[in-house]
Amino acid sequence: MNYELKALRESASVVSLVFEAADEADAIRQAKSQGYTVLTAAPRHAWTFPGAALRERAFPLLLFSQELLVLVKAGLALTEALKSLAEKERNAQVRSVIERICAHLSEGHTLSAALQRHPAIFPPLYVAAIRASERTGDLGEALSRFVAYQSRLDLVRNKIVSASIYPVLLVAVGGLVCLFLMFYVVPRFSRIYEDLGSNLPFFSVWLLRWGQMLEKYGVLVIAGAAGAVALAVYGIRLPRTRKWLGDRLWRIPGVGERLRVYHLSRFYRMVGMLLRGGMPIVPALQMASGLLHPVLREPLAAATRHISEGHIMSQSLDQHGLATPVALRMLVVGERSGTMGEMMEQIAVFHDEEIARWVEWFTRVFEPLLMAVIGLAIGLIVILMYLPIFELAGSIQ
Repeated sequence: MNYELKALRESASVVSLVFEAADEADAIRQAKSQGYTVLTAAPRHAWTFPGAALRERAFPLLLFSQELLVLVKAGLALTEALKSLAEKERNAQVRSVIERICAHLSEGHTLSAALQRHPAIFPPLYVAAIRASERTGDLGEALSRFVAYQSRLDLVRNKIVSASIYPVLLVAVGGLVCLFLMFYVVPRFSRIYEDLGSNLPFFSVWLLRWGQMLEKYGVLVIAGAAGAVALAVYGIRLPRTRKWLGDRLWRIPGVGERLRVYHLSRFYRMVGMLLRGGMPIVPALQMASGLLHPVLREPLAAATRHISEGHIMSQSLDQHGLATPVALRMLVVGERSGTMGEMMEQIAVFHDEEIARWVEWFTRVFEPLLMAVIGLAIGLIVILMYLPIFELAGSIQ
């Protein structure tokens, strides 16, 4: 569930933050771990004006980071690079954001402080990566790591979306065909069979009664179906419903394990990026906790406490179920070699490939099964419609 917080930080300006958390206390804890002083906290309303959501997502963060990285590596000063991006930008909203960042920099603020004034555009983890680079003086490296992180995340997400397109099309086309048969063809067959009376098979009688009902109350049935769809869409948008559905998915043995690996992969990648940027391990773990599902946040909090008490990171994560067998061995190697940041990013790459292979295997198995189910449903409707004709032909012979 999303919670909207009003908070203060070093700049003494009030900012609006949005956190995905199990409850209000969890959202406040996440904000405090990132250095905010929370003023108010409230659940974010499920229904928002579509234009507002589009405006929040209108800023192309990945493209902005890529272009800024090129200009910084070319030798331009940060302010000059941002002014160049503002001048070439055609989107008025994006240009306005970049110009406000330039204005903050000209007032003597750091880039991280300027970005922090736009929490709806620049997430806290992005700001933290920039702040860590300001300590080491290597902004280009931080931008490069974020671009690699986001590109890899988008690649995995695109693979999942691409794999789901064909099944969704199958369900949509199959559902439309079934609706066409049930709402258009069956009512017309019911007129033909009215004179046959009770000599019809039981299931054919049931199907044809459905057609007769549509003949009389078709408008009410369609209105009821539309209302049920609208109610289902509204219910899915409710945070409580989505949380319930998510919990059910996590309890499915195979799917739940893959969801866990997917969340851990994002977590490893972000922690690795923060560690390579020079951030200490405990703040990095606290910053990246928002990427985990609420089911995993409590174990992470316990593991973070163990690490802050001096325990080994690999053992702490393993004891609290936050390390797969492969990840555990790679973490041990990272601890021995002192390259924990690079090793965590390699763990994320390994798990991303694992998830991609599983998605490909699942779609190859699921698509034929889905086609068989849809074909059986359509075939059953057609057979039940034509069964009386077959029986009538048999009685004539």
